[in-house]
Amino acid sequence: MAVIIICSTNLCCTSICFRIHYESKLYATKSDGVPAGQNHGTWRFSASGSVVKWRKHKKKHVGACGFVMRSPNEVVTMSRKPQNGMSPPEVIENLKLISDPDRAFDYFKSVADMPTLVHTTESCNYMLEMLGVQGKVDDMAAVFDLMQKQIINRNLATYLTIFKALGLRGGIRQAPLALETMWKAGFVLNAYSYNGLIHLLLKSGFCREGLQVYRRMISERIKPSLKTYSALMVALGKRRDIETVISLLREMESLGLRPNVYTFTICIRVLGRAGKIDEACRILQRMDDEGCGPDVVTYTVLIDALCNAGKLDDAKLLFQKMKSSSQKPDRVTYITLMDRFSDAGDLDCVEELWDEMEADGHAADVITFTILVDALCKAGKVDDAFAQLDIMRKRGITPNLHTHNSLIGGLLRADRVDEAVDLFSDFPSLGVEPTAYTYVLFIDYYGKLGLPCKALETFESMKTRGIVPNIIACNASLYSLAEAGRLQEAKNVFSGLRNYGIAPDCITYNMMMKCYSKAGRVDEAVKLLSEMTESGLLPDVLVLNSLIDALYKADRADEAWGMYQTMKDIKLAPTVVTYNTLLAGLGKEGRVAEALELFASMCKNRCHPNTITYNTVLDCLCKHDEVNLALKMLYDMRLLGCSPDVVTYNTVIYGLMQENRVDDALLMFHQMRKLLFADCVTLCTLLPGVVGAGRMEDAFKIIKVFVSQVKYYITRSFWEDLISGILVDADLNSALSFADSLIVDGICQDDSILIPLFKVLPKHKRALEAYNLIVKAKNCGIRVTLEAYYPLIEGLLNLHLSEMAWNLIGEMKKSGCALDVFTYNLLLDDLGKSGKVSELLGLYEEMQARGCKPIEITHNIVISGLVRSNCLDDAVDLYYDLVSGDFSPTPFTYGPLIDGLAKSGRLDEAKQLFDEMSHYGCEPNCVLYNILINGFGKAGHTEIACEFFKKMVKQGIRPDLKSYSILIDCLCMVGKVDDAWDYFQEMKLKGLDPDLVCYNLMINGFGKSGRVKEALSVFHQMQTRRINPDLYTYNSLILHLGIAGMMEEAGKLYGELLHKGLEPNVFTYNALIRGYGISGNPERAYAIYQSMMAGGCSPNLGTFAQLPN
Repeated sequence: MAVIIICSTNLCCTSICFRIHYESKLYATKSDGVPAGQNHGTWRFSASGSVVKWRKHKKKHVGACGFVMRSPNEVVTMSRKPQNGMSPPEVIENLKLISDPDRAFDYFKSVADMPTLVHTTESCNYMLEMLGVQGKVDDMAAVFDLMQKQIINRNLATYLTIFKALGLRGGIRQAPLALETMWKAGFVLNAYSYNGLIHLLLKSGFCREGLQVYRRMISERIKPSLKTYSALMVALGKRRDIETVISLLREMESLGLRPNVYTFTICIRVLGRAGKIDEACRILQRMDDEGCGPDVVTYTVLIDALCNAGKLDDAKLLFQKMKSSSQKPDRVTYITLMDRFSDAGDLDCVEELWDEMEADGHAADVITFTILVDALCKAGKVDDAFAQLDIMRKRGITPNLHTHNSLIGGLLRADRVDEAVDLFSDFPSLGVEPTAYTYVLFIDYYGKLGLPCKALETFESMKTRGIVPNIIACNASLYSLAEAGRLQEAKNVFSGLRNYGIAPDCITYNMMMKCYSKAGRVDEAVKLLSEMTESGLLPDVLVLNSLIDALYKADRADEAWGMYQTMKDIKLAPTVVTYNTLLAGLGKEGRVAEALELFASMCKNRCHPNTITYNTVLDCLCKHDEVNLALKMLYDMRLLGCSPDVVTYNTVIYGLMQENRVDDALLMFHQMRKLLFADCVTLCTLLPGVVGAGRMEDAFKIIKVFVSQVKYYITRSFWEDLISGILVDADLNSALSFADSLIVDGICQDDSILIPLFKVLPKHKRALEAYNLIVKAKNCGIRVTLEAYYPLIEGLLNLHLSEMAWNLIGEMKKSGCALDVFTYNLLLDDLGKSGKVSELLGLYEEMQARGCKPIEITHNIVISGLVRSNCLDDAVDLYYDLVSGDFSPTPFTYGPLIDGLAKSGRLDEAKQLFDEMSHYGCEPNCVLYNILINGFGKAGHTEIACEFFKKMVKQGIRPDLKSYSILIDCLCMVGKVDDAWDYFQEMKLKGLDPDLVCYNLMINGFGKSGRVKEALSVFHQMQTRRINPDLYTYNSLILHLGIAGMMEEAGKLYGELLHKGLEPNVFTYNALIRGYGISGNPERAYAIYQSMMAGGCSPNLGTFAQLPN
């Protein structure tokens, strides 16, 4: 087969392109490859263009592209070359027609040799790709060299194609590593290539790699362009790498490149953003010194940096210098200054700049008007801000979204939320479409106001309106939820971020971790931290501080220290908050040495301790017997310029008082007063010990001065805490005397001083003194409140001084002091225990008539009182009246009722009441089962009692010691001693240790059954367990030994009880008399009787019944 490729392009002389295939016939096709035309002998030509016959016109009449294919595997170059009239796209098209890479490369080189035709990036990249597929690296190097010589742009595709051919993976980011491989393969980069490659890397965001390529370029002694230096500086400036930026400036100068105004401006911008204002100003001065005058942009950049650093006055001075120079401020300069002064709330400066701007010929536009509106709103002049809208419209300027957002922000800051909502509602009529930021204003307002529901509702309404939340809106919502501890809603917002294609940022994670920490779910917070780091976000120090604190609060100290190590691993410098948290943890654990070591490391790490740090360490020292070291640290603290606060002194005073160093504590107190005012904590720390040391006069002077200074800031809790502390550190008389002096001298006008005393005095049987003190307080003009009355009334009632307590109640009512439900409960309980049913029911009705609603305990007290007063039916009736309403009975309700019914022999009713408990949602407990077991057992129904015991166990209620005691007693009563013994043994197997009562029951049970030896065995077992027998034990054994005729053993036990100091009673003597009488020893029986009478023990009827006739 023979093929001739004929081209119709400007390269050839004809206007048609043929592919002729010789098989049985010759065919011609159009250049798009579709057969067409008519037959002409053995030729078939396209109908378009000139028709030629090869044999007739021969080669000179055919415009061929220069290639003839004689066989499927052979293409020969034709003598004609590409003509100068071709365009670059046609060159690429021709290359694509050639499948053989060698021939394509020949064609590529022939085009390159043409003086008027230059290859493009596209044709070179195509050639590189074709050669790369065939592994022809040397030819690729030649193409790359051609691109460098002819200054053909090397783009991203150029390098990626070369990397691919060289087997390099990882994209353009691998350029620093790839350069060595390229050099070995013959790709030698010139300055233009290096500059271009650096720009490609920086454009792709690979700043570090761009810098590495730059370093190689320098090492090869190739000088980068000024543009390359500028691009590197800009990229490094965005990363806040100031040192590298400045070093680049020095390097470019060392290479003979003189920085221009653009380069200097970049340096100023970088230094300004990093807060290096002095260095930025020095660059400006250098520009003046070197004759490179700053332009408008330079001045504006430095002014912006000064403003951001809070140096507004310096920014204003520079602005004035700029105005006096040839570089006059433009609109951007004015906008920059006005915006920053607006943020600072300096409305006067904004208005002054406004006037200068208009004087300089810069007409106000919507941006400048918005800045002015915002400044007025921040100054609280919201109405003046609204007035600017009319001025804008008169000038033909339409307020935009930002203008209205500023107004909404101003209204919300002024708490005019309704007006803000109205303005927001007017947005459609104003032609303004709200954005996420508009909603953020409301979300933030509601969140900071403590209205998380309203904030969340606003967030949801934004989504309903079709506005996709941004990260700021989500973070604002999370802030309100985190503050309120609303974890579930916060999780919903957080998980919803992905639905909107929003990636959480550091603030988002911080808010979520705060939520988890508040909820005590530290594990989830730590898991979230891992997710954060895996997402490529480095946590900030605030996040890690929060987690360290949460872990310590969760008693997970090791993990907290692990988090601290993580902070150091990621090169995040711990802050003073970090150290304070760790020091507080070490202090609580008593690890004093480690705390001091960590404290010392702070200064080494250039983190200066603050007052909180010192207070934390001082607290650790004072609580662990290192007060002298604490005093030294307090001295050093002042030398290092850290001022102690009241907490510092309170901590040291506490340490001194703990060591009873009262004089030193007083000295420290007076030293503090020279600098600071004492607070309530100071006095509560100092005075109890001072009073306890008997220095009442010093304590009185201190409290007198303190009250005169902070009279209106003293709370009720202060007096209560102070007297409570004195009661601990001093004796009761001293506390009473000190309180009495405070009341009589009018220093304390608050009845809270009485409360701690009233809680203690009745317990020491000094209720009368408490009563007198309350009378004295009232005479001194102190209004006694229920809070003070209550502990005294409770104490009086506990001492059975009911009359005195009821007198106080009468005084309370006369003085208009209303009783609360707890006071009524005390009184109702007293009346119930006294059996005063009429008064009980009368007070019960009175409290309800006075609007004091009884609580659950109140009803239970009344029911119990009625049962105790033998008004069982009234108690049952009251119970049914209550449950017919909204009363929910508890086991405390049923206990007295069931017990009363059981003891009255109404066992069926007791059981019925027990069974209906579950109907009212009340489950029985062990106490109720004990009542039923006792009731049925004592009535002789031991089988039923045992059934209740088994039912209790089956329901998962663990029997207590009393359960077993009751059952053993009931079984012994009916003579079922073996069953009783089985339960006794079971009790021990269940881990319950029998007490004296249990042993006595078993001893008595065996004795009554005539099994005296077993009774004695239990007696010895009891003593082995170190349970001392009481008189009942001895009486029982003596009685049953006497009945069994074992008077010798009985006599020994009688001697033993006397030896132990137990005093025999009538039952002891009766048992001995009976024993001696049964054993036929009447003389001894009468001797015991005479001994009994001589000892002052009166006989009873049983005594005379036992004496022998």
